[in-house]
Amino acid sequence: MAKGEGAESSSAAGLLPASILQTGERPAQVKEPKKKQQLSISNKLCYAVGGAPYQVTGCALGFFLQIYLLDVAQVDPFSASIILFVGRAWDAFTDPLVGFCISKSTWTRLGRLMPWIIFSTPLAIIAYFLIWFVPDFSPGQVLWYLLFYCLFETLVTCFHVPYSALTMFISTEQSERDSATAYRMTVEVLGTVLGTAIQGQIVGQADTPCLQDPNGSALAAEGVNRTHGSTSLRETKNAYMLAAGVIASIYVICAVVLVVGVREQREPYETQQAKQIAFFRGLRLVMSHGPYVKVIAAFLFTSLAFMLVEGNFALFCTYTLGFRNEFQNLLLAIMLSATFTIPIWQWFLTRFGKKTAVYIGISSAVPFLILVALNESNLIVTYVVAVAAGVSVAAAFLLPWSMLPDVIDDFLLKQPQAHGTEPIFFSFYVFFTKFASGVSLGISTLSLDFAGYQTGGCFQPAPVRFTLKMLVTMAPIVLILLGLLLFKLYPIDEEKRRQNKKALQALREEASSSGCSDTDSTELASIL
Repeated sequence: MAKGEGAESSSAAGLLPASILQTGERPAQVKEPKKKQQLSISNKLCYAVGGAPYQVTGCALGFFLQIYLLDVAQVDPFSASIILFVGRAWDAFTDPLVGFCISKSTWTRLGRLMPWIIFSTPLAIIAYFLIWFVPDFSPGQVLWYLLFYCLFETLVTCFHVPYSALTMFISTEQSERDSATAYRMTVEVLGTVLGTAIQGQIVGQADTPCLQDPNGSALAAEGVNRTHGSTSLRETKNAYMLAAGVIASIYVICAVVLVVGVREQREPYETQQAKQIAFFRGLRLVMSHGPYVKVIAAFLFTSLAFMLVEGNFALFCTYTLGFRNEFQNLLLAIMLSATFTIPIWQWFLTRFGKKTAVYIGISSAVPFLILVALNESNLIVTYVVAVAAGVSVAAAFLLPWSMLPDVIDDFLLKQPQAHGTEPIFFSFYVFFTKFASGVSLGISTLSLDFAGYQTGGCFQPAPVRFTLKMLVTMAPIVLILLGLLLFKLYPIDEEKRRQNKKALQALREEASSSGCSDTDSTELASIL
């Protein structure tokens, strides 16, 4: 890292060897690649739509699976914590596994990544629907949810990891990738809005029956006393399945738009090298790349903060704030606010830099989380906080996926022979995030069991309400502050990004014109 920093005082392009930079045809070479890499608005929109399936399904599962297992499927809290933890942990494990398989994939007529997206989609929607189905047999219920939750997470990983890596193959221009990422983040936040609206509004029409007696441990059957007797548990189950069917349809439509509207592009210098780097050697190189380690460590803490809020928000609104019939609308307010502020954050990071956007955007959640902790069931204040919190959620959505391509560019300049490692960067970032979120969600659900959570109850004991408040406010605040401290160590600022861009452009132009020899690549790497 110190060696790289020593070279930052002058332009990276000025450090390149004469064999790369000094050619008589250079003026003609600069313009042609730029024309080839220009992405149309329709290209960006089709690429962005591909991010919706993961967010729509992930939002529905993240916000509603915990309360669904506890109050609709009536799984006891300990078993629910096992399902949530094992499902997330398995999901995390599949990311590097799929990344490994993708790195071994060969280029086809459809590309290297698109076949994974095409073949995983139909199986994924079947598994997703079965997650929201309550089987008639009780003894094997936990195994049912564990099986189909893990199966769906595996299949959606086969969609999302190649889709995330696709960022590096839609264009070689940083500005075009950043612009496409902004489109993608806007659509992904819209996906969370759709997931929240569809799941929340459909399920919200069917009030889940509950026990008035807080000492009751579970619903007896259809004959127990209900808060809203006109709605049966069966109707609530049907509402969840209807929402699952609508979301599955959106998944298919978005996958079709992505496959039809986007084409992968290979790096000019990559096509000249037939042999890709071995996976485990590539993994060692990736995990020893300083900027990557620092950025994933920082985003690990900030992502965990928002995931804790996501996983416990429905229970928090229902039992701590007492807004049983409002939590789906509060979720919608957060996501709509995030959707409208994504373009603002894209402008902000372009104008002031990505590190500045991280500090301001993510830290802005802290005062609103404190206000939620101090709020005593005031619905108007809660809505104001929800809208304001959406601004920070937008930054948390956009920034990780905007900064990872910069890290990969920096890596490729230092390791120009390490082609095919892009899926490793994305899959292991998702791996660490998902595994940690699985641990946190499992522990949070288990802590509710220790606090005395009453399955199917209309009300919860004071220790449960206090635990939910800590999980949604104080714990995320601590995680956000730790993440922001780690961002101080992240070395790629705007000046470094500009230097990397010039160096990569020179390398690509040389490869496009006459082919970049191994000697030039090695010399370039040693100098940079």
